[in-house]
Amino acid sequence: MTDLSPVLAALDADRDGALERLFELIRIPSISTDPAWKADCRRAAEWLVADLATIGFAASVRDTAGHPVVVGHHDGDGPSVLFYGHYDVQPVDPEGEWASPPFAPRLEERDGRTVIAGRGSADDKGQLMTFVEACRAFKKVHGKLPCKVTVIFEGEEESGSPSIVPFLHANATELKADYALVCDTNMWDAQTPSISVGLRGLMEEEIVVTAADRDLHSGYFGGAAANPIHIVAKIVADLRDTDGRILIPGFYDGVDETPPDILAMWNGLGRTPEAFLGSVGLKHPVGEKGRTLLELTWARPTAEVNGIIGGYTGEGFKTVIPGKASAKISCRLVHRQEPETIRAAFRQFVRERVPADCSVAFINHGGAPATQLPYDSPVLGKARAALTDEWGRETIMACMGGSIPIVGLFQAMLGMDSVMVGFGLGDDRIHSPNEKYDLNSFRKGARSWARILSALAA
Repeated sequence: MTDLSPVLAALDADRDGALERLFELIRIPSISTDPAWKADCRRAAEWLVADLATIGFAASVRDTAGHPVVVGHHDGDGPSVLFYGHYDVQPVDPEGEWASPPFAPRLEERDGRTVIAGRGSADDKGQLMTFVEACRAFKKVHGKLPCKVTVIFEGEEESGSPSIVPFLHANATELKADYALVCDTNMWDAQTPSISVGLRGLMEEEIVVTAADRDLHSGYFGGAAANPIHIVAKIVADLRDTDGRILIPGFYDGVDETPPDILAMWNGLGRTPEAFLGSVGLKHPVGEKGRTLLELTWARPTAEVNGIIGGYTGEGFKTVIPGKASAKISCRLVHRQEPETIRAAFRQFVRERVPADCSVAFINHGGAPATQLPYDSPVLGKARAALTDEWGRETIMACMGGSIPIVGLFQAMLGMDSVMVGFGLGDDRIHSPNEKYDLNSFRKGARSWARILSALAA
């Protein structure tokens, strides 16, 4: 095993240099959603290529139909890893709400902690650079890296990643590795590290129910003509029983139970419904009865109504029976649930509830499978032990209620599982004014990656 102690010491000795390099990157306003900042997105990509070259990476700016992708390779011993991050950032609007200029990074004191203030400090430039700094320290001390390392830094993550799928298709052979490493997630809290082992998938569907060929006078036709809002409401009401269980046939096929030891870990974290829902003015969870809060939000599937449209909704009142009504419904998926299988079952569920003289049309709004790593995966065990050594606290094996599309793409297109380790915090204000990244997250994040690379090499 490569001696790790001098690598950690090198990281500590170069803290000021690492911070200034991050500041240089944050100063580049690489906003991907606005064409006015196109040149700055390329400038950020070129900055990263130049910085990687100082560590010995063979790096280049790869053009796409949109903003460029940075790819870098470095030989090393042991297994091969692909590290993913993104250099693009969100717009700064409303700019007037920033306490300091968003692209003039600086250290501030907030809530008793020293933080790095600036757009992209947490999402994702600070996270990205923790890994780069770990590689820099290894190269400085040992003249080599403990693993074969490829990095891919995307420039369109904040604008929907329109170029990443064709890029992965075109470069699949070059990018294939033993593991993918993703640093775009959070810690449990400021002192407790976590690894995200599961991401819920998604199935999005819109239904449009048509009854009469026009809106009808509710006095003349009321009581005789079908009302499509009633039909849509019936469909929505039938989605769940009184215990919160989803009633679409076959919906739970492929849904595994969370291991008891993982549930015990989650239960010990102390997240209560009162604290979690109280922050939004609620008290009582409404999902499946008998499930804990974190189980409901991390490891169980859902069927949610995101919108219902129909009838007259303007000022005043109009006594009509509408000719059409629609609903937008999404399902968060877990484990081995297949989005298209769920979509087909949902459509059949809807058709069975539409009267014979009415019709329903379906609009597919996309979907993505869930990502779930085995809780007993050896690579997770190594990363977990490395994080625990650095932070001095047991590493939480967490799941995420949302999704990170690149993780699913790595699995589907490159056949790679992703180790998702991040050092962000819930109060980092990503996508909002006054974004920040804890200085401790940045420094210990780099040390954490050094430990993880060493552990993987072993």
